[in-house]
Amino acid sequence: MSLPSNKAAQTIPPHTLTRLAREWLAEDTPNFDLAGVSVGSQDVEAWLLCKTPHSVLAGSPFFTAVFTEVGCSVDWIHEEGAEIGQDSVTLTAVVRGPARCLLLGERPALNCLARASGIATRSSLLRATTTVRGWHGEVAGTRKTTPGFRLVEKYAMLVGGVSMHRQDLSGMVMLKDNHVWASGSITQAVKAARSVSGFSSKIEVECRCEEEGREAAGAGADIVMLDNFQPRELHVAACALKKEFPTLLIEASGGVTPENLATYLSPHVNIISLGCITQGCPVVDFSLKVQRPVVNPRLQE
Repeated sequence: MSLPSNKAAQTIPPHTLTRLAREWLAEDTPNFDLAGVSVGSQDVEAWLLCKTPHSVLAGSPFFTAVFTEVGCSVDWIHEEGAEIGQDSVTLTAVVRGPARCLLLGERPALNCLARASGIATRSSLLRATTTVRGWHGEVAGTRKTTPGFRLVEKYAMLVGGVSMHRQDLSGMVMLKDNHVWASGSITQAVKAARSVSGFSSKIEVECRCEEEGREAAGAGADIVMLDNFQPRELHVAACALKKEFPTLLIEASGGVTPENLATYLSPHVNIISLGCITQGCPVVDFSLKVQRPVVNPRLQE
C-alpha cells in the first residue's frame, strides 16, 4: 500500500482514519451485501479515474483507509496535493483486492475523495488569486461545513493551501452579533469571554461598522471581523483600526466570492474568510472501474 506524502496527511491520527472509515462503511452497508454474491471474492484490479481536468487531489488518506478496512490495497499514481493533468480522463490510482470487498468500499471512498478534492481545488484557486497580487494575508474557511464531515472538509482546505480557521466552538472565542445582543454590548461580551478563556484563546468579535471594531479592540479583542463590508468601506475601516491598534488582526468576511476576492485585498486586512470554500463547492468527478481479466487463449485449450 502506498501512502500520500503531502504534509497535511500527517496531521490525521491513524485511529481517526480507522474510525471514520468504519463509520462510513457501516452507514453504507449496515447488514447484508446481497450484490456481493454476484462477484465473489476473486482478486480484481480497479482503476481510479479522474474526469475533471486541473483538479487538486485531496482525500487520499481517507480513500486508502476505507479500502484498508475491507482488505484492499491502493497504489497512488498522483500524490496528495498534486494537480491532476489536463486530460479529460486521468488514471490516478490502482485498487486491488477481493471483488466484493472492493465494491463495498467503492462508494464511501469515492464520495470522500470527490468532496475533498473539490474543496482543495477551489482553495488552491483562491490562494493563487491572492498570491499573484502579492497579498500576504490568509484566505480562510468557515464553520459552514457538512455535519459529520468537518474533519475531511477542513483537511481539504489545508491541502488546497488555505487556513482552516477555527475547528469548532471550542477552538477560539468568536463573538457574533447574537452574542453581543444577548449580553448587552461588545465590551460586556468580550469581558465575560476573557474571564473564562484565559491567555491561551484568542477572542474575535464580529463587527458591522468601524465604531464597533474600535469598541471591540478597546475591550481587548485580538481579532475584529469586519462583516459584510463593501470593499471600499473595508479598506477605509481596516486602515483606521490598524493605525489605532497596530497589533490588531483584521478579518474580512461576508459577501466575498471567488469572483470578487481580489477587490477585498488590502495591506491592512490579515484574513479573508469565505463560506463558499465549502458551501456550494463543486466536486471533482472520480470513478472506479474494475478491469476485466485478460484471458490467455492457450490456457483455454
